[in-house]
Amino acid sequence: MRSEHRLGLLAVAAATLWLFTGGQLHAQSAQRGLIFARANCARCHSIDKVSPSPLKIAPPFRTLHNKYPVESLEEALAEGIITAHQNMPEFRLERDQIGDFIAFLKTLE
Repeated sequence: MRSEHRLGLLAVAAATLWLFTGGQLHAQSAQRGLIFARANCARCHSIDKVSPSPLKIAPPFRTLHNKYPVESLEEALAEGIITAHQNMPEFRLERDQIGDFIAFLKTLE
């Protein structure tokens, strides 16, 4: 086997491994974000792709990406989300929780 062919096969194998493990890690992160959303958000917000929000003034999470890129929520999640309506509790997330929650929100796009 020629060295160029061997290098090409190694590159394909490395890329496949990276895609598999990277995709798996992203899925695990999104799953942790879903667990957080179920525990802290689902009482008011729809956290799936079809259901209405239990609290009518709470936007379904599936619509958030229509208003702004969900990645732009990182700072607000770190500093504490505060809204104009009194029913929304203030949330301040840790860095790993933010990444998980953003990964979950991206699954709803």
